[in-house]
Amino acid sequence: MEQKLRQINDVSLGNNLRNLRTSANLTQEQVVAQLQLRNLSTTRSIYSQIEAGTYNIKISELIALTEIFHTDFNTIFNGLSYNK
Repeated sequence: MEQKLRQINDVSLGNNLRNLRTSANLTQEQVVAQLQLRNLSTTRSIYSQIEAGTYNIKISELIALTEIFHTDFNTIFNGLSYNK
């Protein structure tokens, strides 16, 4: 069964992922190509939605993004908190 992380209005990984991508000097297309090389069926449209916080990211995609950006989960989740 596929596991996903739900991005809701007050908690989104999108900005952190966008910052990591731009810091790595990668385009969305280049990130998608790297994801596809890892046998993930992510499209540019899906990746755009991930950065916008409107797509429930798969855990496998999140793991692959840590590899692509040469980072860890702490960096991806940096600054995020849940506010009730």
